[in-house]
Amino acid sequence: MPTVEAIPIELGRLLGAIFGVAIIAGLMGLAQMISARAADRRLVQTGYPPRTLLATRLAALGGVTVVVAAVNYGVLWLTISPEAPVLTFVFLVLAGLVYAFLGALVGALLPRLFEGSLVVVFLAMMDAFLSGDSPLAADIPEFVEYFPLYHPKELLQEAMFQGTYTTGDLGFVAGYLLVLLVLVTVVFGVTMRTSGGWSA
Repeated sequence: MPTVEAIPIELGRLLGAIFGVAIIAGLMGLAQMISARAADRRLVQTGYPPRTLLATRLAALGGVTVVVAAVNYGVLWLTISPEAPVLTFVFLVLAGLVYAFLGALVGALLPRLFEGSLVVVFLAMMDAFLSGDSPLAADIPEFVEYFPLYHPKELLQEAMFQGTYTTGDLGFVAGYLLVLLVLVTVVFGVTMRTSGGWSA
């Protein structure tokens, strides 16, 4: 039988905030890439550079993610006083950006919103459950450390309750974002092309 433990209420609120930011940012990234695909192809066909187009889309996505993180941070702040308010907000934004880029990657790979939404929602739910201190925490395998929310959650937890952060966790999140950015750029470029040139 797995070890069953209750989640402290403050940690539960923190997990709720990070999950809220991740799921909304992920779905926004997904919807943006799928809904704008036809328009993007027309823009690329007229000579608009794909990387500039993608950078514009991701910049807009980043701006909206900051707004979503601010709303979730405000709700969290009403119930818990963070030891390091600025760090807490920044790490909440980083968690949102990870899922925003992940949603954009899924949106660049999958053709329809329904299938993409299922992928993003399922991943975010599993991620939040396994990356947090769930009631089955004692049985969680080591590979969970490579899940998208694991290190953002560690950063957020330290900033919230201790006012510090671990450089290793921050480096891992930065690397995660860089890898996702490269993958989104490559997949976006490929999907905008057809044999013999840019897609019509």
